[in-house]
Amino acid sequence: MTAGPLLLGVRHHGPGSARAVRAALDAAAPAAVLIEGPPEADALLPLAADPRMRPPVALLAHTADDPGRAAFWPMAEFSPEWVALRWALERGAPVRFFDLPAAHSLAMAQDPSWTDGDAEGGDGGGGDSGGGGHGDDPEAAADRARRAGLRRDPLAALAEAGGYEDAERWWEDVVEHRAAAGPGANGPPDTAPRDPLAVFARLAEAMAALRQDASREGEPGTAEARREAVREAHMRLRLRAARREYGEEVAVVCGAWHVPALTARTTATADRALLKGLPKVRTETTWVPWTHRRLARHTGYGAGVDSPGWYAHLFAAPDRPVERWLTRVAGLLREEDHAVSPAQVIEAVRLAEMLAALRGRPLAGLTETTDAVRAAMCGGSDVPLRLVEDRLVVGDVMGQVPEGAPAVPLQRDLTRLQRTLRLRPEPDERALDLDLRKETDAARSGLLHRLRLLGVPWGEPVAGRSGTGTFREPWRLRWEPELHIRVAEAGVWGTTVHGAATAKAEARAVAATTLAEVTALAETCLAAGLAEALPVVMRALSDRAALDADVAHLAQALPALARSLRYGDVRGTDTAALAGVAVGLAERIRVLLPPACTGLDADAAAEMRGHLDAVHTAIRLLPDTGGSADAVMDASAGRGLLGRWAETLGRLADRDAVPGVVRGRAARLLFDDGRLDEEEAARLMARALSAGAPPAAAAAWIEGFAGGGADGAGGGLLLVHDERLLGLVDGWLSTVPAEAFTDVLPLLRRTFSAYEPAVRRSIGELVRRGPAGRRQSSGAALPGAPGFGPGLDGERADAVLPVLRLLLGDPSGQEPGQGPGRPGTDTVGAGR
Repeated sequence: MTAGPLLLGVRHHGPGSARAVRAALDAAAPAAVLIEGPPEADALLPLAADPRMRPPVALLAHTADDPGRAAFWPMAEFSPEWVALRWALERGAPVRFFDLPAAHSLAMAQDPSWTDGDAEGGDGGGGDSGGGGHGDDPEAAADRARRAGLRRDPLAALAEAGGYEDAERWWEDVVEHRAAAGPGANGPPDTAPRDPLAVFARLAEAMAALRQDASREGEPGTAEARREAVREAHMRLRLRAARREYGEEVAVVCGAWHVPALTARTTATADRALLKGLPKVRTETTWVPWTHRRLARHTGYGAGVDSPGWYAHLFAAPDRPVERWLTRVAGLLREEDHAVSPAQVIEAVRLAEMLAALRGRPLAGLTETTDAVRAAMCGGSDVPLRLVEDRLVVGDVMGQVPEGAPAVPLQRDLTRLQRTLRLRPEPDERALDLDLRKETDAARSGLLHRLRLLGVPWGEPVAGRSGTGTFREPWRLRWEPELHIRVAEAGVWGTTVHGAATAKAEARAVAATTLAEVTALAETCLAAGLAEALPVVMRALSDRAALDADVAHLAQALPALARSLRYGDVRGTDTAALAGVAVGLAERIRVLLPPACTGLDADAAAEMRGHLDAVHTAIRLLPDTGGSADAVMDASAGRGLLGRWAETLGRLADRDAVPGVVRGRAARLLFDDGRLDEEEAARLMARALSAGAPPAAAAAWIEGFAGGGADGAGGGLLLVHDERLLGLVDGWLSTVPAEAFTDVLPLLRRTFSAYEPAVRRSIGELVRRGPAGRRQSSGAALPGAPGFGPGLDGERADAVLPVLRLLLGDPSGQEPGQGPGRPGTDTVGAGR
């Protein structure tokens, strides 16, 4: 061990730095190791020796009162800090963190006197991220930006001095690949002994020159400079304490930017003076799993790398890193059904090595291997190359933390539930299709819904998936490391997931100000199985519904209640109270809707049409009883809620003061439910399209009647199957005056453009064939559509009846009739 402490300036997350640190520690064998990081985490360091601890992991520090104020210190297998930590633990050497405590750094990040409009950033071997405005002088602003960039990434300045435009590439050539290349890589054998400390001495010298240049032009009074001075003062104090305890045999692993500051001639008194009066908060620390994808971000140790998967490969490969990497690429492409032969792999290796030699690089880097893969394996296409970049260059490797790591009680309960329900948190996005009839899947669904209520979006429900019932619930899952912070934040509501979700639901119900908020909360509580919170939510729902007389608000609230009742049926939840509230809400909408639909402009009428569709769908989903005898829906007798709702739709369809789009929609809903026959529908359409009706109002009626529902589909099939209604539309359109045609064209185009292409083609063919009524009255044979005969062949149509009986399970076994209209058969009806 040389005289004085061993100062190892590194680049965070650099495999070359990690190998160099390990070689230097092996050569020097220090008595103690100091690592850049928060001292509060010293008690957690022994966990790094646990065999269940698998990097990438991160130290998480957050304020005890506000877990959202947090910072991470991520470490990968190829991080110099992790290598130094494991080296010390394996040899029993004392190891400590010696950076500024998180209690101060987190408090300073929220203190305006310690910020210039920027946030406390990572170190990255080059200081905190900085910024801020100090005037409008463009030259001064550019100079400040240059100095901030120098602190943030001093290696960029060294790369520029070395003739490199890319700091990543310069570092790879000078450090990473020099160590990885080994003797004889792209050159003659190297038999000279290597000094494991030489690279650190050269980096320290370069950093001293950069800091001297920055200090001559810097602004010592800025918050960024003061934060840096405070951090380095604390580092020096901790280093002095370690030297008193262990002598000069102390190794320090920190960002290369800080090495000159640790050798600066200062006194302990001066350093302590800098630390006086610092803001402070109470903090908690723990280990959390991390991912390679998150390593690419500039958080904590701010030197995020763009290719963590590539760096992990460089660090782990015992030899021939290029050959091994290209073999992995070929394996991935083959797994994705992209043919790659051994000859292509050999050609890619040769091409990468030649490119490295032409470019004067000691070893083929990521740029050369990527170019070789594109040319030799992907046929010049970037499509398969994007898969390689996502799965290998970056990757979604996720670390693991032993169960003994400190955690808030809510996190421990969540971990227990994940293990019980076999829901492993994974960084890759994956689909999960739950069957709510199964006990395990229902419990999984409840857990995911409770976490969403607590603000922990581990899973997102997938909308728009078709299914045969409400028991299917598709999800999309992806665990992000930041969710650990969300769990810590949610810990204020309780120590278990169920208890915390119940407490938060009750608090949200009391604080809700709108009816829609409470109905959405009721839906969430039923889906999450929070029966204990439902009484509070129901009281809030009844209070808000009684005070709200806005039809739009009531209409927005009812669909959520109807969905909640459906979920309650599947999950076995008692929804009697909710059903009563829903039926009462529907009755209020029914009474208030007719006067609310008068005097509306075009935009308000279009919005009301949407509310009409939503309420109609919701009422059809309500149970047969709403908690009282008079709420029974007896469709056959026309009584009950559904019958009274049909009467309301009838009044809307027959009232001229109601906008055309609402009248048309009401008529269509009645027609689809079988409460309006074809004769009455034709009468309403003929009246709406009469010569005395303004063309714009008539077009709006057509939009409401013939337009699709909430999903934009299904409207055109009515005109395809009922040529009489199509004839009315066609006849009206033929009589629209030329001066009014341009006014109604946008409405008609919006209506018909929503139809599916096949429906539009069918309507066009029917219009081309002419009015259906005249063809039927003439008694002539109807010309068929292209590819079909001129009429109906009854015998051929009856041939399908045995197959229909087999499919529908008809045991009668009756022989098919002799044609349409004969007793026992109705081929035309069956076709419909």
